[in-house]
Amino acid sequence: MRKPPGSSRRLKVVVIAFDGISPFHLSVPCLVFKGNGRDPAVSKFEVVVCSADSRRLATEAGFSIGTQADLGAVDSADIVVMPSWHDDCRPAPAGLLRALQRAHGAGATVVGLCLGAFPLAQAGLLDGRTATTHWECVGTLAERYPKVKVDPDVLYVDEGNVLTSAGVAAGLDCCFHLLRRLSGAEVANRRAKRLLIAPHRQGGQAQFIERAVPVTKTDGRLSQVLDWVAQHLEEEHSIEALAQRAAMSRRNFTRHFRQTTGTSLKQWLLSQRIAHAQRMLESGDAAIELVAQQAGFGTAFSLRQHFRAALGISPSVYRKQFRAQEQQ
Repeated sequence: MRKPPGSSRRLKVVVIAFDGISPFHLSVPCLVFKGNGRDPAVSKFEVVVCSADSRRLATEAGFSIGTQADLGAVDSADIVVMPSWHDDCRPAPAGLLRALQRAHGAGATVVGLCLGAFPLAQAGLLDGRTATTHWECVGTLAERYPKVKVDPDVLYVDEGNVLTSAGVAAGLDCCFHLLRRLSGAEVANRRAKRLLIAPHRQGGQAQFIERAVPVTKTDGRLSQVLDWVAQHLEEEHSIEALAQRAAMSRRNFTRHFRQTTGTSLKQWLLSQRIAHAQRMLESGDAAIELVAQQAGFGTAFSLRQHFRAALGISPSVYRKQFRAQEQQ
């Protein structure tokens, strides 16, 4: 990230548009990092949409859009987003590849959403890294770029200064993850609440492949139970007890839980507890022992162990980094 320690300037997010782009894909990073310009949750970001020659572009929806910047905008970017690419995964033009390489070489974080992973891979930015893309094209990505470790089962991959996401709406998951990484869980949650979407979805894109799960009364009961658990993370929770609360058999509860969340109860609980601990660390000065108890880890040792495994740092360091970031 280009922003130097102590700097108060906003982070510049440059989104690259192209002729024939999907309006939805283009809107994703703009919604997450810009919004209506009055949301304090995203006040630290400046969003610029650019294109190869800053001309009017056709969209696949049948209307055109105009951009006021060309690819030179990436040279001063902190974050560069390739929000998608053509459905045929065609090779990217040399000018676009050079722009991505310049941005990455200068220290910008580069993000490829959905098929946007293809230009990143062609530019060599994914060599030796793990990446993902839309499930229909993971085979093509792996075959065309054998130096890339393609993971077909995740919603997004964070490799530090390079991120990629699965298809379409998974771009929201990736952008919210990056927002959470840069601004903290509470800011991401407020932004998600304003947009009426989940700040963090569990599971991977495999749960969305060639499967339609109808909404049933059982789903409603399960949703109520998950909401209750999220409000009582400090308690112990077993599949048997939660199945009883949902008026379901253990087998039926387990099946619906995985269909709904894409993961196991154990992993879902861990993710919820980590997120709760993040919010407590960001918003107050509670002792680590108290954070561990209220988040459901029981002991400070357990919290530190799981927190480091999930985020790569200790709870104390996370709090210090977040406070230092807030003071910039």
